[in-house]
Amino acid sequence: MIRVLVIDDSLFMRTVIKDMLSHSPHIEVVDSARDGLEALKKIKELEPDVITLDIEMPQMNGLELLAHRNDIRAWPKTLMVSSLTSESAEMTRRAMELGADDFLLKPGDIRAVRGLERDLIGKITNLVQISYVNQKARENPCEIAERIVLIGASAGGPQQLDIVLSGLDPRLNAGVVVTQHMPAGGFTAALAARLNRVSPLPVRESENGMILRRGCAVVSKAGYHSVIAGAIGERGERGGKVIHSRAPPVHAVRPAVDMTFSSGAKIFGVHTVSALLSGMGNDGGEGTMAVKNAGGRTIVCKESDCLVYGMARAALKRNVVDRIVPLREMAGDIMELVAEAG
Repeated sequence: MIRVLVIDDSLFMRTVIKDMLSHSPHIEVVDSARDGLEALKKIKELEPDVITLDIEMPQMNGLELLAHRNDIRAWPKTLMVSSLTSESAEMTRRAMELGADDFLLKPGDIRAVRGLERDLIGKITNLVQISYVNQKARENPCEIAERIVLIGASAGGPQQLDIVLSGLDPRLNAGVVVTQHMPAGGFTAALAARLNRVSPLPVRESENGMILRRGCAVVSKAGYHSVIAGAIGERGERGGKVIHSRAPPVHAVRPAVDMTFSSGAKIFGVHTVSALLSGMGNDGGEGTMAVKNAGGRTIVCKESDCLVYGMARAALKRNVVDRIVPLREMAGDIMELVAEAG
């Protein structure tokens, strides 16, 4: 059983979170707390495996509570529960720096919070299974990437990205670009910081003009399309870089997977591997077709491993998918296809 302490100043949120978690046979809610001071006492007494932590609370907020994590011998894995505001995004980024393990975004309409049940349970289950890499032991890759792995995801994607990126070999002979639908304001920076802990590859949020490096991953910055343009390495190698574009949203999102996949396929051609994970809507279908038409290789995740299957289905409908792969086999297939690419 995974023992969870729910921390939130809202009685409604405490009640709803406890009710959602009660639907999992593997999770036990051991108690709840209304603020950081009460939570600190209960963490010491109950020693939960995981805490769900609101950020804004009276007396002691979530960040102030996290500042005490070194005072407790076995601090629980921490799932931040964040509102969709720019202020909350900045606080979420700070929480990740302070040692929080993951974050869950509350919908703007609080009445829709029950729709988070599967995502909430999935994140908590994933937290107790993950392990972190030794970041200091990484090599410092500097060579421009001549092959590219493009990964697209939306709803249900973040915990899948944990599994895929943690399974990649640090010697991967390609750069990696992850385009995950998220609201602007700092949440993709927090996602990149989280993935950087679990992946053997260094992971950063994209910057305008960033050169794509072999054995490195970037997360497309929310609020911009990540357009892949050509770049030349120090020894004349041909590769790519990320250009941030404020062009109108595509499929009502920015960044759009189609923009990244299609532009990446133009630059890398047969040296492109694309992968679609969980996600709602049609984004990724046209981009996957562009990769296939350029001679690249294409993968989608198996439906039973996805929270939502709209994005993968958009590619399957176009008959441009080379492999349908179980989630835990995707990293291996990506590395195999990168080795074969071109």
